[in-house]
Amino acid sequence: MRSAKISRKTAETDIEVILSLDGTGHYDNETGVGFFDHMLDQLARHSLIDMTIRCKGDLHIDDHHTVEDVGIAIGQALTQALGDKRGIRRYGSCLLPMDDALVRCALDLSGRPFLVWNVDLPTQKIGTFDTELVREFFQALATHGGITLHVDALHGLNSHHIAEAAFKSVARALREAVETDPRKGDAIPSTKGML
Repeated sequence: MRSAKISRKTAETDIEVILSLDGTGHYDNETGVGFFDHMLDQLARHSLIDMTIRCKGDLHIDDHHTVEDVGIAIGQALTQALGDKRGIRRYGSCLLPMDDALVRCALDLSGRPFLVWNVDLPTQKIGTFDTELVREFFQALATHGGITLHVDALHGLNSHHIAEAAFKSVARALREAVETDPRKGDAIPSTKGML
C-alpha cells in the first residue's frame, strides 16, 4: 500500500498528515483555516489521494506557519508514500477551467524541487485568508515533495476561482503522475535508474 503518515511538531505548528496514493479522494482536513481546509479538500478529491490532516498552529499570529508547514508535511508524506517511485507515470499535467479562471499545471516527480509560479491573484484576501499564502503552500509542497512544479494562470478575474483552479489543476496533475503505468509497472521512470 502506497501510504504514509507524517508527524511534524515545531514551536509554531503541530501537524499530522496521513495519506494514501491509491485512494478515492476521501478527505478529513482540519487546520483551523477555513479557506485552506476547502483547498486541501479539493486537492484530495481531485487527485484521488486520500488525506487526513490535523494541524494546530499559531493562528493568533497569522495563517502563514500553518499553511507553509502543512505544505511541508504533505510533501514529506508524498515522498515517503512514493518510495523509489518504481512504476509511476512520473509526469502529470492539467488545463483546468473554473468559471472565469483557467489554470495550467505541469509537474514532474523528479526529486528536483522547483516552482514556477505565474499566478496573479487580484485581491490580497479571500475572506480572511491572505492570497499570498497560496504560493507559499505550493513552494513548500514542491520543495519537500521533490516536485518540479509549473503553475500558470492563463485567465481569471476572481481570486477564489483562480486559487481553487490552481489547487484542482495541481491535484489532477498529481493524480496522473502518481498512477501506476500499466506498461512499466516494475521500472523506475528514468534512464538514470533512480529518481
